Amino acid sequence: MINIVLYQPEIPQNTGNIIRTAMAIGARVHLIKPLGFSLDEKSLLRASMDYIDEVDITEYEDYQDFLNKNPNCNLFFVTRYASSVHSDFDFSDVTKDYYFMFGKESSGIPYDILKDHDDKLLRIPMMINARSLNLSNSVAIVVYEALRQQEYYNLATFETIKGEDFLKKVGK
Repeated sequence: MINIVLYQPEIPQNTGNIIRTAMAIGARVHLIKPLGFSLDEKSLLRASMDYIDEVDITEYEDYQDFLNKNPNCNLFFVTRYASSVHSDFDFSDVTKDYYFMFGKESSGIPYDILKDHDDKLLRIPMMINARSLNLSNSVAIVVYEALRQQEYYNLATFETIKGEDFLKKVGK
């Protein structure tokens, strides 16, 4: 299972969009406090649509609380300081839980957390003068690479609401 770990997220719209993505892929969301908003904030609810109640969301008091409640989790850290690209890692085993940590919008994941995990640091390639990508976009890029490697296990690869042949039927 995919687990999205947000370290001290600051912008409710980003977290709302991430919750929406989590619902669409069946992922869990882990929020490490302090948060820059409350979970009932209007802008978060608007961005997450009505999916917030359909997603397994767990809050933690701090990073140590997260580690205590998720011992030995298979945790990867998304950071611009990594020397390995996110697609270089093998996330293909659908029986494993993968945890992807993303840092707060203003400053990322602290050095004290990153320093001991060199083999679990991954980056998203971008232009050399780019400092970062939007948080919710970064989450989507990384988790969809993991899902691609898993051949979109348990996800629909065709239209299920209006029917697989919807476009063919509309034109007639």
